[in-house]
Amino acid sequence: MTGVMTRIDVSPEMVTLYGTGTIGDGVFPIDAQAFQFDLAEGNFRCRTDVSPADFNGDADRVRLILLVSRAACERLRGQPSAMRQRETYHMPASLRAIVAAVRDCALPEGALSIYRGAKCIELLCETIRLDVEGKLLPQGSVAGLSAADSERLLAARRVIEERWAEKLTIGGIARACGLNRGKLTRGFRDLFDCSVADAIAEQRLSRAGDMLLVTDLPVSSIGYRCGYLNNASFARAFARHFGVAPTRYRAARLAA
Repeated sequence: MTGVMTRIDVSPEMVTLYGTGTIGDGVFPIDAQAFQFDLAEGNFRCRTDVSPADFNGDADRVRLILLVSRAACERLRGQPSAMRQRETYHMPASLRAIVAAVRDCALPEGALSIYRGAKCIELLCETIRLDVEGKLLPQGSVAGLSAADSERLLAARRVIEERWAEKLTIGGIARACGLNRGKLTRGFRDLFDCSVADAIAEQRLSRAGDMLLVTDLPVSSIGYRCGYLNNASFARAFARHFGVAPTRYRAARLAA
């Protein structure tokens, strides 16, 4: 017998459903928009025509579903969404980390729903941020790329997102994902609109920015941990990416 997904009432405008089973018969936000995340597949969908039949067909899969009123989404976004109805999107590392935190949380029951509710608010805000910044990527979105090659390129992007601190090379990434070097480099340009080197640098510099704010490590140590062999090259790359030197970035953000 199929059960009912765990429900968390985050607010009158947002309900979270988690786990396996049907979505149940409870009251949902008026004119709700749904974001369905599938960690096993590494993707998510946005749906604006919410009906139980759309969700109950996948009752045997572990899912995280955010049901949010359209008015709340528009208020948070501040502009029309670029996400297309029922399109399947690649789940970037930042979204996967939040979904994994919801899944893996081992807090006692009294704190579990509060924690999951807070993480789901974070998940919604991060999804909207990526949408506004044009960083959400539909799966199989580029003509000329087979579905298999698109999946291999997405796997290559995940290698960069998860192993950014390692010494990554185009050859090593290509071998890890079953692509040749040419198809990897061309595919990154076509699918992600950047080079492999750009993707690695963006990931490392974003992590460096986080470390500047949440640790007391010297700038040179952060640069070294992020793959830069000397402080000067790190400072130049960081300034190109963020528009300010690492020391000024840390001082300005912490003073704000």
